[in-house]
Amino acid sequence: MRAVPVLLALLLAVAGCTAAPEPAPEPVACGAGTTAGQGSSAQTSVLQAWMKAYQIACPAASIDYASTGSGAGVRAFADGTGDFAGTDAPLDAAGRKRAEQRCRGPVVHLPLVAGPIALAFNVAGVDRLRLTPATIAKIFSGAVTVWNDPAIAKDNPVAALPSTPIGTIHRSDDSGTTDNFTRYLAAAAGPVWPHGSGSAWRAPGGTGERGSHRVVAAVARTNGAIGYVEGSYATVHDLPVVEVGDADGPFTAPSNSAAGLAIADARIGDDLRIELRYDGTADYAYPIVMVSYEIVCRTGTPALTRDFLAYAAGSGGQRVAEAAGYAALPDALRLRVESAVLALT
Repeated sequence: MRAVPVLLALLLAVAGCTAAPEPAPEPVACGAGTTAGQGSSAQTSVLQAWMKAYQIACPAASIDYASTGSGAGVRAFADGTGDFAGTDAPLDAAGRKRAEQRCRGPVVHLPLVAGPIALAFNVAGVDRLRLTPATIAKIFSGAVTVWNDPAIAKDNPVAALPSTPIGTIHRSDDSGTTDNFTRYLAAAAGPVWPHGSGSAWRAPGGTGERGSHRVVAAVARTNGAIGYVEGSYATVHDLPVVEVGDADGPFTAPSNSAAGLAIADARIGDDLRIELRYDGTADYAYPIVMVSYEIVCRTGTPALTRDFLAYAAGSGGQRVAEAAGYAALPDALRLRVESAVLALT
């Protein structure tokens, strides 16, 4: 219960009233022993927050997570390293086959982490920037090379844009953030983005950095730079971010609430894979969204891994995710994920 000043407490007692109690904390199913995972760097902040909270509640548990990137994490899991892997994109056919061989049975996708992918930028004299999908595609494919290019000026008719050269920063390692960002470009920009999608960066030019933390650090130190990172990284580095929209619709800044609208508008498969829509159907939804998964074996998953992931999927774990700068899962999706975790054996 919150502390109540003595005088106020006396007045309440005289009036026959009592202060409303705070909601009881959600109970945590405490496991014991050790468990470890690896993978997505975009998940690192929320995994650290979950691990800290869980281990405070459950001191007999020891949990570790290595931020190696989605591709490396999935390969390590398939090779038998660790109890779970974090990935910002569902497994492809080859990755699923390898994971199923490791699991000796079905592999499960658990969408636990969600949030916007922000386009963080650093352009002296510019603190607000609006871009359409086609302009974003032209910037990251190298067709637009200076910040006062007519395409950018058209998206920002009242902005004073400098002639500063554009420096694009992309991931150099296999990355689910790259996969999600290029999926968006391929769907929303059409033929303006001829480089397809995938976890490896395929467009020419730009500067590659390994891990989200290095991408955002490169943007922060380079005038004229722009890069794509999970939204909380831009927030921590206090970098401005692009508002995204099309010529006829609203331009929307990345936020957890705007990302939540896009997730709520997505199609959820029976296997809990999320198929995002990139056509701006949901008003004021931010369209560049990352849904990040934990990959586990349906059978043979250690009890501590299951208990920890059940905590993360619970309402308490999702509140921790929000406090760490991520979007909480919509309740309908969260309950399905929680049920899938509890079904692991």
